[in-house]
Amino acid sequence: MTRIWKLLGVALAAVLAMPGPAGAQPIEEELVLITPVAKTLTDPTLADFIIYAKERWNITVKASALAAGTPVAYGRILEWKGRPEVDIFWGGESALFDKLAEQKLLVRHDLPKNVVDAIPATIGKPKPIYLKDPKGFWIGTVLEPYGLVYHPKVLARLGVPEPKDWDDLLHPKLKGHVAQCAPSRSSSSHATYEVLLQRDGDDKGWAWLKRLAANTGMFTARSRDVPSVVARGEFAAGFAVPSYMAFEDRLAGFDIKFVAPKTAWITPEPIAILAGAKHPKAARAFIEYMLSERGQRVAMERGVFPITPKFRVQGAPGSRAEMAVEFTGGIRSYFDIDVTNIYDDDKAQGRYEQVNEQFRKEIETAWDQLKR
Repeated sequence: MTRIWKLLGVALAAVLAMPGPAGAQPIEEELVLITPVAKTLTDPTLADFIIYAKERWNITVKASALAAGTPVAYGRILEWKGRPEVDIFWGGESALFDKLAEQKLLVRHDLPKNVVDAIPATIGKPKPIYLKDPKGFWIGTVLEPYGLVYHPKVLARLGVPEPKDWDDLLHPKLKGHVAQCAPSRSSSSHATYEVLLQRDGDDKGWAWLKRLAANTGMFTARSRDVPSVVARGEFAAGFAVPSYMAFEDRLAGFDIKFVAPKTAWITPEPIAILAGAKHPKAARAFIEYMLSERGQRVAMERGVFPITPKFRVQGAPGSRAEMAVEFTGGIRSYFDIDVTNIYDDDKAQGRYEQVNEQFRKEIETAWDQLKR
């Protein structure tokens, strides 16, 4: 009888040691994102998540990102109709995530309560910027300002002071020396145009944008190209640039600086799991990783800011984190300062194509005339 029990014990141990179905694993072995977030941020976070998954679960995850501008990414998710080719949508305006949730194309993230509670509901006044969805369909990952970049030596040669606010780009000596990207090609550009329109009202706002066009020497194909042409000294300043995109040029050794004007729009870079995702456990694990101190540290070293008040951009002297602090004017956390926000996301989304069309008609088509 004792021998029989021993044999049964060995058999049971063998069964327990056998690999179970994929669904029994803590996470799947693959993760795919669709995102407008630049590779300079997605690549290091995905690379570290792969290491994290191996350390925590001894699972090798194949992680990749499908790069797509915000409007394109949103359109593809609609086309997939609940049978997506990716697991996660990361980045862009939160209003688009709300629209996807209304169409049942997102699922609730179901993150641990302590993770969600660590992120404040909003930041900024008089218009609060929502940092998470109270219904649980999306949550912010980092704080990222859209501002101005400039090349100090080129400005000095032109005799132009270093800019601090939007209006500084209208300096007459900057004629032909400003780079920008049309709102139809970039959600960050679109949001910044809306800041000016909502600050001044439509009539004065469009007049302001036309004056900026008169100083503009180039409309780039992508918003990422704006800091690049400024970094190379081809232009003195750039309009509507996400902070981390410009920081990559600084890390590459270029003489470029960034400033976020007082009314600069700050995005929480929302993230959500798509309904019908093939790898929902890996998707949820990635979001939780992004909101951990480890994930936040990786992101902060790329020139963005923590989404929670408990973390601050800080590192050893000469580290990337400290370079990011110097590059963005000494800010370590947007929770340390009073954030002024006038951008109304709902209003902007409600007239998205209208603004794009008016920009094409009154600025891009008339650009040569505006410069004259």
